[in-house]
Amino acid sequence: MNHLHPHDDSHAYRFCPRCGGALERRLLKPTEPERPVCTRCGFVLYIDPKIAVGTIIESRGGQLVMVRRAIEPGYGKWVFPGGYVDRGEPLTAAAIREAREECGLDVRLDGLVNIYSYPGRAPVIVVYAATAIGGTLCVDEECLESAEFAPAQIPWDDLAFRSTHDGLRDYLAGHRHGLPR
Repeated sequence: MNHLHPHDDSHAYRFCPRCGGALERRLLKPTEPERPVCTRCGFVLYIDPKIAVGTIIESRGGQLVMVRRAIEPGYGKWVFPGGYVDRGEPLTAAAIREAREECGLDVRLDGLVNIYSYPGRAPVIVVYAATAIGGTLCVDEECLESAEFAPAQIPWDDLAFRSTHDGLRDYLAGHRHGLPR
């Protein structure tokens, strides 16, 4: 069974945020998905993607920092540090913040690895390459443990998300795009 990500539940919206009327799904344009529309006032509820950042951090010893998730989705699986971007927060600031929160490291962003999105999934994941420049490796309440892995030791069969796999693959292949100055 394909479990929906918590932000993929557009079917769960039942009432209009403007007037409280019932929402029904309607096809407004043949080239777009059905959208929730208020039966009372006609308001169209656009369910926007959720933006997340991930940071592939190279430690001082040349290994890659990963954390094992203590939350769903992906409980018990490995990821590079990351999380959702707050409204109005610059992507690069979110990547630095999430690295500090999840694994205790201060990082310097070295480049953009890639941007990942998948059919039927709400998150758009922006993955950065980074170097640890300070802090102490630890965990927060969202992580069971943190560890450093040599590229040959990455637990490929125990990664939480497709974007984790794709980001690490692209990072190891040397994909880097410059950051805006």
